[in-house]
Amino acid sequence: MISREHYLTKIQAGFQYNPIVVLIGARQVGKTTLMEMYVKEKQNLWLNGQNPETAQFFEKFSTIERYLKININEELNGLLVIDEFQYVNDISLILKLFVDKYKNLRILCSGSSSLEIVQKVEESLAGRIRLINVYSLSFSEFVKFQNSELSENFNKCKFDDNINILFPQLPILLNEYLLYGGLPKVALAGDFAEKEELLSDIFKTYLLKDVRQYIKNQDFVAFNKLLKILAAQTGNLLNINEISNTIQLAYKTCEEYINILEQMFIIQLINPFTSNLRKEITKRKKIFFYDLGLRNIIYNSFNDIYIRTDNGQIFENYVFLQLLQDYKQSQICFYRTKDATEIDFIISEKNNKIIPIEVKFKEFKNHKKIRAISEFSKNVEIEKSYIINRNLIENNEDQFYMQPYVLHL
Repeated sequence: MISREHYLTKIQAGFQYNPIVVLIGARQVGKTTLMEMYVKEKQNLWLNGQNPETAQFFEKFSTIERYLKININEELNGLLVIDEFQYVNDISLILKLFVDKYKNLRILCSGSSSLEIVQKVEESLAGRIRLINVYSLSFSEFVKFQNSELSENFNKCKFDDNINILFPQLPILLNEYLLYGGLPKVALAGDFAEKEELLSDIFKTYLLKDVRQYIKNQDFVAFNKLLKILAAQTGNLLNINEISNTIQLAYKTCEEYINILEQMFIIQLINPFTSNLRKEITKRKKIFFYDLGLRNIIYNSFNDIYIRTDNGQIFENYVFLQLLQDYKQSQICFYRTKDATEIDFIISEKNNKIIPIEVKFKEFKNHKKIRAISEFSKNVEIEKSYIINRNLIENNEDQFYMQPYVLHL
């Protein structure tokens, strides 16, 4: 079991200010394992929200209260863990009653769909809960899963180190990550054929099973087509009207199903950065997947990354996932004007610092000014911009070329 320390630190920090901490994220990203790591050597009571017996305990507050007093202690001074807590009816109200009545009770939960979670807990548990998003393995975590010694040395690197030369294994591992993603079970699989089988199982068993409860039976064929179109449009502007016409599904229904996929942590839409509303496109969003392996199983291709026509899209999605490690989703935008001038990502930092990022899946011989960034800098003040590419490291005025491994800007 390999530790993901930064999540454990987030859980601990969450409990300093809130009696309830909830891990939310897609199926198979490792939420249960993280909870097991956190409670190790801590006295706790573990319940599974999908177990019918657990649901029975929660039917009456007096019943679950008595159960906890028997299994924890009379004062409820301890830790309650509820895996997949969204399956328990009226769970937010019951948790509120518990933490208001028992000040030393701490509750750690997990959930795989923010459709229920956000609706149920944000209002009723305001001021009592910390939500922590859990993602697939980042690339640095993926390296740790593959080779802990290599990971230890890799983590000493700075963004201007030539990692291609220092660690020739890392470009190979990156190619694997771009194709098979960062779901822990898939990352630990021994060969590529097994990785593909696991991804197929996860897609069929979890994604389609979970989402079916929200999809009308007569729409399921169209929904499968929708998934494939979204995979093909990774990193592109989302045109719901065009998709609706293609799959013969009503616009509102199509929009609703895309929202469901977003709430289930399968895809993420990011907004355009706006500074001149008359010049910039401000309505359409860009689409990315939370896991590249899941995206590629939907796209139905695990061809070598260098010969793929979509390698630029995959590489841009990878950069998005790396940025999510350091920034909130709301801080990550893109830039596009009506004359098609585009910058892949615009990062808005807390101090109003703006960072443009362009992503290029190719190798450069020397520094080349990116025109879109130069045009952008005429209207928005920036200190530095970054061009993420496969090989070049070079700083020239405000445009910095960097390799894709250490993206802490």
